[in-house]
Amino acid sequence: MNDGMDATTEETRHVVWSGEWVAGRLGVALSGGDELPELLGLALRRNPKRAHLLVSNVLGKHVPQRPDVVHGTGVGLGRRVRALLGDADAARAVVLGYAETATGLGHSVADGLALAPYLHSTRRPVPGVPHAAGFEEEHSHATAHLLLPEDRTLLAGDGPLVLVDDEFSTGRTVLNTIRALHARYPRKRYVVVALVDMRSAADRTRLAEFAAELGARVDLVALADGGVHLPDDALDRGRELVAAHEQPPAPPAGGAAPRPEAVRVDLGWPAGLPDGGRHGFTPAHRALLEERLPAMAARLAAHLGGARRILVLGNEELMYAPLRLAGALDAQVAPAGGTVRFSTTTRSPVLAVDDPGYAIRTRLAFPAHDHPADGPGERYAYNVAPGSDPERRFDAVVAVVDSAGDRPELHAPGGLLDRLAGHTDRLLLAVVPAHTPRGAVPGPLRGPAFSSYAPEEVGWLLQDLSDVTLEAPTEEREEAIQRGGAHYAESLPVEYQPSEEYRELFHAALRTSADRIARAVGTVTETVLAERSPRPVLVSLARAGTPVGILMRRWAAHVHGLDLPHYAVSIVRGRGIDTTALRWLAAHHDPADVVFVDGWTGKGAITRELAGTLAALPDLPGFDPRIAVLADPGGCVTTYGTRDDFLIPSACLNSTVSGLISRTVLRTDLVGPDDFHGAKFYRELADGDLSATFLDTVAARFDPVADAVAADVRELAATDRAPTWAGWAAVERISEEYGIHDINLVKPGVGETTRVLLRRVPWRILARRGAGSDLDHVRLLAEQRGVPVEEVDELPYTCVGLIHPRFTRGATGADGRAVAS
Repeated sequence: MNDGMDATTEETRHVVWSGEWVAGRLGVALSGGDELPELLGLALRRNPKRAHLLVSNVLGKHVPQRPDVVHGTGVGLGRRVRALLGDADAARAVVLGYAETATGLGHSVADGLALAPYLHSTRRPVPGVPHAAGFEEEHSHATAHLLLPEDRTLLAGDGPLVLVDDEFSTGRTVLNTIRALHARYPRKRYVVVALVDMRSAADRTRLAEFAAELGARVDLVALADGGVHLPDDALDRGRELVAAHEQPPAPPAGGAAPRPEAVRVDLGWPAGLPDGGRHGFTPAHRALLEERLPAMAARLAAHLGGARRILVLGNEELMYAPLRLAGALDAQVAPAGGTVRFSTTTRSPVLAVDDPGYAIRTRLAFPAHDHPADGPGERYAYNVAPGSDPERRFDAVVAVVDSAGDRPELHAPGGLLDRLAGHTDRLLLAVVPAHTPRGAVPGPLRGPAFSSYAPEEVGWLLQDLSDVTLEAPTEEREEAIQRGGAHYAESLPVEYQPSEEYRELFHAALRTSADRIARAVGTVTETVLAERSPRPVLVSLARAGTPVGILMRRWAAHVHGLDLPHYAVSIVRGRGIDTTALRWLAAHHDPADVVFVDGWTGKGAITRELAGTLAALPDLPGFDPRIAVLADPGGCVTTYGTRDDFLIPSACLNSTVSGLISRTVLRTDLVGPDDFHGAKFYRELADGDLSATFLDTVAARFDPVADAVAADVRELAATDRAPTWAGWAAVERISEEYGIHDINLVKPGVGETTRVLLRRVPWRILARRGAGSDLDHVRLLAEQRGVPVEEVDELPYTCVGLIHPRFTRGATGADGRAVAS
């Protein structure tokens, strides 16, 4: 293995330097050249894997530094790599930086290399962007690294791969990276770039042997090298020191000066320019940034009010854009005597000691504000508060975040802006748009922006088509569907607006059936928890399944204190379930924990559709096709609350009992192969929305039915619940008996019959003789549509709706009602 730099001499090897505070207490020492004290300091981690932290003075992470020093250090390393490779290979190279500490350094190395694109690893999964690779950083506080290039061929070339990290301590991270990438994208040459090379002799031997085994050349370029010497009990001593010296976060500065309000500054960020290298950053992107930096810096300078000592503070992985803004801003304020420093927030917990001989003097702590995938946690800004030295105070702080981090937590009391306001006179906020790769699938839609449900109740894995006109007259839709010219999912029926009489029927049915529904909710939820997963991911089939999924989630929270994830996805008869939604679920949850939820079964068509779709997707293993339903009158599933066919009031209405969301839409001109299926949010119907009324009324009956639920669960556990498919057999018989010859036009059960009357062109309704109040709303709708209700014996359902089997516009009267046969 070629070092890529001059060998370190024996004369420099014996020079020992360590931070006075750490050396005297922990016994950690650095050996190496005289340049090491200028590059590094020492601090103590709050990390069970490694006691010490090498604190770089030129990285722009923990220690505020001049932006030209930070950027220039990386550019200089990049120029050395270009000289090592030669221009031909430099133009074929890809530069890869490590999150979160070296994202800015890697960018700067790519700037020095000039000819190569840049990508950095990330700990932020982005919905819809496939992982090109992933690897672990063994000593880090947060270890999982993802590679999410927008250009899926970025890593597929055979040119050199330049890996950039702030320190090369053991080499394990590089080994993990090269091993993961080489298995998928083999190449002949790698270059490792670091500020300092601190490997032991054994570590150097390990990497050389690994390179030989791989059959690839691995070069190393570093500013300096040396070694870290640790006592055997370093971890124990480190924990003791942290416990003894841990101080609360820096308090706000005293005095009567008012705290500044954060002033938001629009940078005028160029359209199409990525915020960084999370998804790739090309030389063309770099040229555009260089062109626009002066104007963006001028916008910041206009709000500084004559501040002389300024900090530009980046945010975790977002280092490069704030660094370059800091450099451009420094050029603008320098003529008036201003100075700019640059540093970045971090997720790494480090002990702060306000001592001149210690690298981390002060610590500001605040909650994460970018909705991290690994859950909420504390984040830190080091050496921003002045501590005991007033000369270290900044007159102004410019906080730079991306739009994914511009969330309420950023602005809340105790949040980053609040913490910064206690230590400066002027506070600016600049938000860089987070880059969304082409073809990326966004995360779930939530209320109140999409649906009237509370955001925690359900996430809709759909795209919002509210601005698209999709509604068509019922008769036109039916004719197009039956002639084969259109699929029912390509348009929407005009939303039925219930009369006052019909609304009263809904309320009466809800009052009558609330206990019965609550009991079925409890029974199916307890069965899922006992038999499927102790922490299931509920995935309701939009939209009839969604109110049921919300009620199941509420039962789990009420009875067990569980906060279950719940999403709604689209499934379309004849087209299958939304595979983009499945891929999103697989990327964010264990498919084995997913439980699909629907409201009820009819003849079992959707049950079969789901099973068929999943069986045809071998690249998405692990999903269980068994649906959990509130009611299973068709005998189609094994997980249900009841097999009775009774009125579920949520079937009485359309969107106004389903969060104001339409039925789902699948049309090729609106939904691409990598898009979620679509739906509309009928905000204009908010005055008639009964979604919350339905949920709250049923949930209020959870306690009264608890004993009955326990008994039902015990009984079901001892019952043979194998599907009988009795409903399917009945539908085939009815189809033949009435000469329909298309089972899709036979809709069994109270819920499906209601849908026929609300959405389709009904022909007739078959009602079981003696059916009572469960059919009051069906009789009313049938009367309004002019549809005969025929009472029959030996019907396995309470009722069955028949769609007109030979529908044309001539089959309706002038008033649009179906022609009675």
